[in-house]
Amino acid sequence: MSQVFHGGLAWLVRVISGARPENASGEGLAQLPRQAIYYANHSSHLDFVTIWAVLPPALRRSLRPVAARDYWDKGIKRVFAEKVFHAYLVDRGRKRARRNHPGGGASPKGQLSGMTGVLDDGDSLLIFPEGTRGDGEQLAEFHSGLYRLAQHDTNIPVVPVRLGNLNRILPKGEAIPVPHLSTVTFQEPLHVGEAETKEDFLTRARASLLEDLRDQ
Repeated sequence: MSQVFHGGLAWLVRVISGARPENASGEGLAQLPRQAIYYANHSSHLDFVTIWAVLPPALRRSLRPVAARDYWDKGIKRVFAEKVFHAYLVDRGRKRARRNHPGGGASPKGQLSGMTGVLDDGDSLLIFPEGTRGDGEQLAEFHSGLYRLAQHDTNIPVVPVRLGNLNRILPKGEAIPVPHLSTVTFQEPLHVGEAETKEDFLTRARASLLEDLRDQ
């Protein structure tokens, strides 16, 4: 699809979400790394769409959001997920277990391998380490996938992204977004320490969003 279409859609998403993008470093978004593993708190199906929309065009084109297949792999949503957002679709929970029967879909290990392949191709990833949507007020414990991805290539920065108020724009169970002001804050990048354990890294990664969450 054309850059004009992508630019127009990004503008529309920013209008609906009222998104105010910020870089915690004080620099503009153009100073974000060319390739990164972005991760964010998750409270709305608009989360990855809004992050995609606020990024500069060059970074937007190389972003591969990780999204739930059971929501995005249907009808017009599938077209947008694949053709517009270039999302990497994954199975979740019981749905994933059913697909893992003989003849079924990819295993969690296989899905992680696919994500590291995205990084090897030079693209960025956007993941939601809580694994499911929350209420926008609390932050669930992180799954280990973020650590595994950060370990895959320690030269790729891991960038926390704090989303505020998106749960009010498209709450759980709703299909039509209600325009509302929201914030998208890109925090200072993280890297896995040479001897850092999975538990220590995930605690540190989660804390970087929790600190900002308390300031909302």
